[in-house]
Amino acid sequence: MSKRTLAILAALGATAIYGINHTLAKGVMPTHVKPFGFIMLRVGGAAILFWAISFFGPKEKIEKKDWGRLLICAICGMSVNMLSFFKGLQLSTPINSAVLITITPIIVVVLSSFFLKEKITLNKSLGILMGFIGAVGLILFGAEIRQDAPNIPLGNFLFIVNATFYGTYLIVVKTLIEKYHPFTLMKWLFSLALIINIPITLPEFLEIGWSSMPLWAYGSIAFVVVGTTFLTYLFNVFALTQLKASTVGAFIYVQPLIGILFALTLGKDHLSLIKILATALVLAGVYLASMRPKPSP
Repeated sequence: MSKRTLAILAALGATAIYGINHTLAKGVMPTHVKPFGFIMLRVGGAAILFWAISFFGPKEKIEKKDWGRLLICAICGMSVNMLSFFKGLQLSTPINSAVLITITPIIVVVLSSFFLKEKITLNKSLGILMGFIGAVGLILFGAEIRQDAPNIPLGNFLFIVNATFYGTYLIVVKTLIEKYHPFTLMKWLFSLALIINIPITLPEFLEIGWSSMPLWAYGSIAFVVVGTTFLTYLFNVFALTQLKASTVGAFIYVQPLIGILFALTLGKDHLSLIKILATALVLAGVYLASMRPKPSP
């Protein structure tokens, strides 16, 4: 098997883990672990794992001038976005989260036009509009009465917040990725995020009843910490060694399909006309926004 094939499988594996995560993480909250307590587990666990694996990487020091950028990345990529996503997942449904997470590329396009002065083409403009309509449609009209989804509009809005801050993280971290080894970068990012998150996440972390927790809940927690937070990053790093960043990024389009199928298979969610239309609009919008302009002859 060629390295390129392995890279494609790695990128697909990361996407599959993300898609499954929507339902598994939702199943644990809030009965066994509340959302902010989950982030304490996720960030703390990832920090330990990345520090452990960093011993196999180069010994690097972070330059003084880069600590400010590192702090912004930790706030956007491992604090606000994670807190808003897991709180949104508690309030909304797995299918809504799987759909709305795909607007991240649209957010990146919009932010890149402001901060990196990248030109927004007609296709990108149409894509941003379609994705926006789909997202707003889910927020305003996707509400339904569900015991496990107490506030779907607010939850869906928090998914938008998550995508916005994660998109900001992707732009800000670009300079650091080109300068430092991934192991060095991630161990410090998650360490900073752990310190930032402790005041918010510690109270709910201390409420976790470990002794009364069923075995399957332990498995779900392990999946989120090891799989969703640690393995996905390693898979994507390997994929980037053989594939273009745009190719790896395109795998996010598969995430709603995996997320929806997994949620439906386990009976944790159901499809409605609004969800189908919103999904179509969001995916079409992301596709248009991500299209590369044809080179001038």
